[in-house]
Amino acid sequence: MSPDRRTLLRAGFGFTAAFASGAHMNIPAQANSNEGPQFRSALSHDEAVRAAVADDFGRIIRKQPRAVLEPAESDDIASLMRWAAERGLKVAARGQGHSTYGRSLTDGVVVDMREFNRIGEIETDRVVVEAGATWQSVLDATLARGLTPPVLTNYLGLSVGGTIAIGGIGGTSSRCGMQADHVLELSVVTSDGRELTCSAAENSDLFDAVRAGLGQCGIITRASLRLVRAPERVRRYQLFYRGLASLTADQRRMLAARRFDQLQGAVLPDGNGGWRYQLDGATFYNRDATPDESTALAGLSDDRSKAVITDLTYREDALAFAKFENLLRSKGQWSIPQPWLFTFLRGSNAEQVAREIIELSNADIGPFGRITYYPMQTDAFRAPLIQLPGESIVFSFNVVRIPSDTDAASIARMVAANRALHDRIRKAGGVLYPVSAFPMSPDDWREHFGPRWPLLRDARRRYDPHNLLTPGYNLFPDQA
Repeated sequence: MSPDRRTLLRAGFGFTAAFASGAHMNIPAQANSNEGPQFRSALSHDEAVRAAVADDFGRIIRKQPRAVLEPAESDDIASLMRWAAERGLKVAARGQGHSTYGRSLTDGVVVDMREFNRIGEIETDRVVVEAGATWQSVLDATLARGLTPPVLTNYLGLSVGGTIAIGGIGGTSSRCGMQADHVLELSVVTSDGRELTCSAAENSDLFDAVRAGLGQCGIITRASLRLVRAPERVRRYQLFYRGLASLTADQRRMLAARRFDQLQGAVLPDGNGGWRYQLDGATFYNRDATPDESTALAGLSDDRSKAVITDLTYREDALAFAKFENLLRSKGQWSIPQPWLFTFLRGSNAEQVAREIIELSNADIGPFGRITYYPMQTDAFRAPLIQLPGESIVFSFNVVRIPSDTDAASIARMVAANRALHDRIRKAGGVLYPVSAFPMSPDDWREHFGPRWPLLRDARRRYDPHNLLTPGYNLFPDQA
C-alpha cells in the first residue's frame, strides 16, 4: 500500500483541520458525563438519545443502551473501547439500524455511526469512505466520476460498514459476489483500542474475520472500496411465469448464458391466495450500444403479454427501491415489525425446497411481502466467512414478510416459524444469510460457520479479548 493511501485511511482523508476536528459540528471537547473518557464528540446519557437507538428496523427486539457515542473521529471509538473494557461494558456499532432482530443493540454503549460518513477522494478504481456512509451517498459521489461499486444492495439506505460486516448482497451478486468481496482495505478499531489497517496483504487475519464476520472482531471505521466503470443506462425486464418450475428453468438458463447483468426473481402474492412468479433481469448498456431485446429474451417461456420492460438511467434504476419504500411508508408498513428470513438453498434441490416452503407461507407474507428466489454462481464469492452451500450454483431464498397482523403473539409465531424454516432448510443443505429474525445460540453459529468457525473464534480471541463487541448475535457468550 502506498504511503499516500495509508495516510488517507488513517488520518481522516486529508480534509481541513477544522473539518477533521469536528469544529463544524459543535461537538464538545469532552464527554458530557463525568463517567466517560475524553472525546472530541459527546458520550450521551440523554434518555431521548438512548431511546432512539433502542430498537432496529425489525422492531421485534428492544434494548436501551447505557450511553450513545456519536464519534467525530476514529480516535473517539478507540478511546471508548479502552474505557468500556475497563468497565466490562458491551459495545455495538450501529449504522442505519437496519438489522431485523436486535443485532445492533446492546444495554452497554451504542456507537452511532450515522454522522461518521465522509467520502474521500475518488480514484479511477477505488474510493475510501467512512463506515457510516450509505451506499446511496457513495453511489452519488462515484457516479459524478462515471464509476460505481460492482455490487449495490437493492436498498441503498444501508451503511457501508453494516453491509460489509454481513456480506452485502445485491442485483449483480449472481455474477459478482457480495460487497465484502470488493473491499480492498479496511480500518478497524479493536476492543483494546487499537486502530489497525487490514487487507489481503496486511493483518490479513483481521481482514478475513471482519468481512462478513458480524462485527465480532472490531468496528469498521473506514473502507477502501473497489470501483468499476458505471453503465449509462439499464434495460430491465420483469417477466412472469405460470409456475415455479418454468421460472427456475429460465433463471438457470439466463445464469448459464450470462445474458443479464442483474438476475433476480420473486414469488409474489396474487391477492387471491395464490402466487405470481417473476424473473427480474437487467442489461447494462451505453447509448452507443442499445441492447437487442429479441436476443435478450430469446428462448424464454414466460407469458410475454404480461412482461414489463423499462429503460432508465443507471442511477434511476439503482434508486428504484425508494418507490417501494415510499409506498410502504404511505401505508404505514415501513415502521411495523419485520420478521424476515434470509437463506441460500443448494442449487441441486432449490426448486423442491422452495416449493415446499412456499406452500406454507402465503398467509404470513402480507399483501406487500414477497419470497425472493434467484440463482447465483458461487465462484464469485471469495470472503472466507461468507457461508454458502457447497455447490457451484445456489439460490438466494428469502421470506420477506410484511404482515398485516402485527400483534405481539402473531409476530412471535412468525419468529418461531423462521426458526422452523431455517432448521428445515439447513437439513436440506441450505445456509442462513445472517440478517434473519430469530434467535441463534452459540452452537447454531458454530454449525453455521462450519470449518470456518476456528478462523472467527481465534480472531475474536486476538482482537476482542475482553468479549465486548456486538453481543446481539450471541456468538460468544460471557462464559466463553
